[in-house]
Amino acid sequence: MTGAPRARAAGPLLLGVRHHGPGSARAVRAALAACAPRAVLIEGPPEADAIVRLAAEKDMRPPVALLAHAADDPGRAGFWPLAGFSPEWAAIQWALAHEVPVRFIDLPAANSLAMSAKQTPAAAPAPAGPSDPAAPPGPATPLEPVDPGEQAAPGAGSAERLRVDPLSVLAGTAGYDDPERWWEDVIEHRGTGGAEAFTAVAEAMEALRAEYGHGGHEDDAVREAHMRLRLREARREFGDEVAVVCGAWHVPALGERTTATADRKLLKGLPKVKAEISWVPWTHRRLARHSGYGAGITSPGWYDHLFHAPDRPVERWLTKVAGLLRAEDFAVSSAHVIEAVRLAETLAAMRGRPLAGLAETLDAVRAVLCEGSDVPMALVWDRLVVGDVLGEVPESAPAAPLQRDLTRTQRSLRLKPEALERELELDLRKETDAGRSRLLHRLRLLGVDWGSPAVSRGSTGTFRETWRLRWEPELSVRVAEAGVWGTTVLSAATAKAETEARSAKGLAEVTELAERCLLGALSGALPVVMRSLADRAALDADVGHLAQALPALVRSVRYGDVRGTDTAALGEVAVGLAERILVGLPPACVGLDADGAAEMRGHMEAVHRAIGLLSESGPETGTQPEAGTGAEPETWPAAEARPQPRAAGSGAAGGLRGRWAAMLRSLAGRDGTPATPGLIRGRAARLLLDDARLAEDEAARLMGLALSPGTEPPEAASWIEGFIGGGAGGGMLLVHDERLLGLVDRWLISVPAEAFTDVLPLLRRTFSAYDTGVRRTLGELVRRGPAAEGHSGGQGAPAAPGFGPGLDPHRAAAVVPTVRLLLGLDPDPHGYDPMEAAR
Repeated sequence: MTGAPRARAAGPLLLGVRHHGPGSARAVRAALAACAPRAVLIEGPPEADAIVRLAAEKDMRPPVALLAHAADDPGRAGFWPLAGFSPEWAAIQWALAHEVPVRFIDLPAANSLAMSAKQTPAAAPAPAGPSDPAAPPGPATPLEPVDPGEQAAPGAGSAERLRVDPLSVLAGTAGYDDPERWWEDVIEHRGTGGAEAFTAVAEAMEALRAEYGHGGHEDDAVREAHMRLRLREARREFGDEVAVVCGAWHVPALGERTTATADRKLLKGLPKVKAEISWVPWTHRRLARHSGYGAGITSPGWYDHLFHAPDRPVERWLTKVAGLLRAEDFAVSSAHVIEAVRLAETLAAMRGRPLAGLAETLDAVRAVLCEGSDVPMALVWDRLVVGDVLGEVPESAPAAPLQRDLTRTQRSLRLKPEALERELELDLRKETDAGRSRLLHRLRLLGVDWGSPAVSRGSTGTFRETWRLRWEPELSVRVAEAGVWGTTVLSAATAKAETEARSAKGLAEVTELAERCLLGALSGALPVVMRSLADRAALDADVGHLAQALPALVRSVRYGDVRGTDTAALGEVAVGLAERILVGLPPACVGLDADGAAEMRGHMEAVHRAIGLLSESGPETGTQPEAGTGAEPETWPAAEARPQPRAAGSGAAGGLRGRWAAMLRSLAGRDGTPATPGLIRGRAARLLLDDARLAEDEAARLMGLALSPGTEPPEAASWIEGFIGGGAGGGMLLVHDERLLGLVDRWLISVPAEAFTDVLPLLRRTFSAYDTGVRRTLGELVRRGPAAEGHSGGQGAPAAPGFGPGLDPHRAAAVVPTVRLLLGLDPDPHGYDPMEAAR
């Protein structure tokens, strides 16, 4: 490229670029091919000089990033992302292909990381570093340009609030209200550009810096001083045949006449830490401004297409869109693509643009291919405009031992990291799926949230797990942070679990940790966790804390059986906790206010479920009801039809269920002073009724007592909320038992007018939880009124709209042949009388 811009007539080649700009990347590639410099200098941390040659490896696929972190604090880290269309990446690839030395000249990461740590909390980002969307441009983000339209973080200093956006200023001067559109028209739509583009951009930046000074970027003086020193070193070694690729904002500073002494004086006394650097995968999504990295581009997928499309970019792009929509079962034909191209070109001409840009292309896609719908447009934006491309780095790249172990484990389990979110169904009976489950649980314990548990849609068995996976670049930092615990995922998770067990402050924390250890198969950490659990369980007398801890502990016993883990010790602790809850729960329910009663109800329901799971290994068969309850002997399904966890203390757990039922009966029958809240008594009665340990007549008697005239209306409403509230089948209970519905109806009619407004919120909260169909059915039943006394459901009974008078043998007989056919039986066997069967 003849006539390329130089700081002086015989000086180095200064190529001012916009980071992550495909037009700048094409221009840089053409300029280097024309000038053939002996060395290429790039804005970036000098520590990367040792690993830059890895960019030539065939397994290195952008987008990737340079990750630098403090050796003693991996959480203090900085990213330098590079996409396939980044000018810096184009320069690196050209230099490596032509065996030209590549050197990074920005402020070392050792200094920039230390400087970011010394910023005041009001102006400094979180320790996550420059990937933080609120992070102001500074030493730790050398490759980050000024983000068009980006506002300073609240609370930042005055310099941050007055920061100048060069693109916005230039676009406004040219009469554009959108910096992105101005950049497309001036750079992206001009092919490879040329010397004129570099010269014009350099002159514009020089004018801006003359007007605005540092433009709010106070740290740039230090960075540019280091760049000038590195440039002088390169000129001494290679002469003036040196090319510099840096942000256009820095070009005027690199051409200034300064002395080396003055530059060294600016760098003197800078803080410094020991830093380590490596290559990590990056994603297009993280390059987009809206997804957390202020790279100045909202459409990395579109820019990648512009850079790699050899010709006719609009036609090729719309073809991609059509392919995506067809794969999602949208009706898109070749005629749609042709019309969309014509519309995009027409819009560009009407708007005075040299070529159709992203705005015109998306307008054409919305109007023609998506027929005005936002649903497919959101898909196009997410998959193509932004994109889910995840880069790759070679195995030879430097990495922490923990990262290497994670990579080996991922490969052995065939669990590849992907940028696109996906669901993973695991069957824990299979060895590979069990290994995947252990890995994901261990990573979660280490704070590497690659996967998050999701609700399984196919099965509720404990041998199945569903995960939602998505790999984000920041997880590389989390892996580096977790390296302080060990060199393998297993050893690191074990060490962290042991440390957390010793430092845990509450019983619930330890029980949750025990569950996570079982899920992750951390047998080495279990002894320490169990000792901590036993100590805290013995010292904690708060029933609420015990109730919070028991469900997680019981789940651990149950899940441990699926994974083949010995949970004898956990079973013994769980039974001990349950025994203590049995003793402490009744007095803990006395004298509670409304909020305390609601919280205790939640604890009681959780413990009820936990005891049911705990006693599954030793169910009480043929248990006789207590005198006066009217409950029928409890029957259970065959043992082989249910999961059978092998937990210690199964016999104790079996008797535990009976004692728990007795305690619920005592709660349900309490009255007087000090009173147990109606919410607790009602829920206790309901739990007994659902477990067939309370006869329907007895439940009606308890409801009659609770709704008697001697009970205050708010207390009676609270009992109703406990018995039929929460949406747990309470509505259907009233539908099928009109005696209970009649009791509620008569009580509600008897509530005095002055008390009605007090009980209305409780009743509204209770009945609003029911499904619409249940509420409608209850309304019909109330409108019909109570059934006739002694009504037997015969044909002569009066019918109400929407309700039959009773069993209709003729209508029932009509469906019998269909039911027999569904069951695989002869639909009309010889001599079969459907009327008789219906009777």
